[in-house]
Amino acid sequence: MKVTNTEMKQVSAKEARLTKQTEDRKGITCGRNLRSSSSTHSHQRESMDRTRRNIIGHHNYETTKNSHNCGYHSNCQNLYQNKYQTKRHVYPDSMIHKRLISYSSRAKNTISCINSQTFNYEYAFERDVLQQGKSIKFMETTDRMDEPSLVLCSIESAARMYPHRPVVFFMKGLGDIITEDDEKKARKRYPTLSIYKNIYIFPLRIKKLFAGTPFLDWYNKIDPKQEIYWTYGKSNACRYAMMWKYGGIYMDTDVISIRPILEDNFLAAETLNLTSSSVFGLSPHHKLTWELMENFVQNYNGNKWGHQGPGVFTRVVKKHCVPKFTSVDHVKCENVSYFHPERLYPISYQSWRRYFEVWKNLPTFKNSYALHLWNYMNKERISMVVGSNTLVEHLYKQYCPSTS
Repeated sequence: MKVTNTEMKQVSAKEARLTKQTEDRKGITCGRNLRSSSSTHSHQRESMDRTRRNIIGHHNYETTKNSHNCGYHSNCQNLYQNKYQTKRHVYPDSMIHKRLISYSSRAKNTISCINSQTFNYEYAFERDVLQQGKSIKFMETTDRMDEPSLVLCSIESAARMYPHRPVVFFMKGLGDIITEDDEKKARKRYPTLSIYKNIYIFPLRIKKLFAGTPFLDWYNKIDPKQEIYWTYGKSNACRYAMMWKYGGIYMDTDVISIRPILEDNFLAAETLNLTSSSVFGLSPHHKLTWELMENFVQNYNGNKWGHQGPGVFTRVVKKHCVPKFTSVDHVKCENVSYFHPERLYPISYQSWRRYFEVWKNLPTFKNSYALHLWNYMNKERISMVVGSNTLVEHLYKQYCPSTS
């Protein structure tokens, strides 16, 4: 369902009224003894929430009993057919982007007048960037802040392949983003990324993320010191919870995007018998994501490599289908697209060194959306070397030129 001219006028009118209200509140807040900062912030946040819902959220969903035309761009968002389906209206990316920028600008204009203890910059921006279900997500679940070039290349390549979608990097070691200056400082840490306006860097707060999911009890009881693969287990849990709450696309930080993935809901085969956890896309609150989280907790084994990642996906997928490929084209598992290994893993993990070798004839990867460089196999920490003429250097030059 497209947006009518009348609806657009209503949106513009609401936006104009909010701008005036924001300016008025700005004057009140900056004035003397007219209203407390906390009261102003509360009123402002409620007004922004209403506007955000009216601009984007009000028309996004309608309940329908039609089971044949569900989901964004007519692709079913739920793996299972429910009695009542959710149908999303199609909004041009440009419209959503303009509304987001407009909202962000209004928020920025008020920050200088509101006490930093009462206005949470992170709250305003993180929520609106993520809640549209279109973001591309990366995570750093350790306290590391000095990111290697491959991580930066992965994020940059995604920003280039998906220019109209927010690309979000969550970092556990990042401090709270309370003010606009905090956000600017976070971006300045990585100059090669700061030039891209669709890249956002947010702190990763694990307990907050796990709230309302099967992971919170598990996380509170676990003893990380007793876990052999704690970092990897924690990383998998974080990606499932993030995708449950916000949807979009998740990517590991050693994945270089070379073509945009147009599917909304997809999984990918790592091999013909194993489902990958490195790249996947699902809509917010997809029933399949909840099933992944439950399977993770019920079958948890922190001492077995891959058990909480590809193992979880493979176990869940086998409950619903046995994908069989006759070509590199994707197949359907229920209503979710299931990608051939060639789409993301044209070079298998056993051959990961090939990325760091010189090729006589460079591969085109014509059937691939992205390339997984298998960083966990790289125990020697081999990196891209400028002038080496290796395959990875060519990939950097083409897909993440700022990083190279």
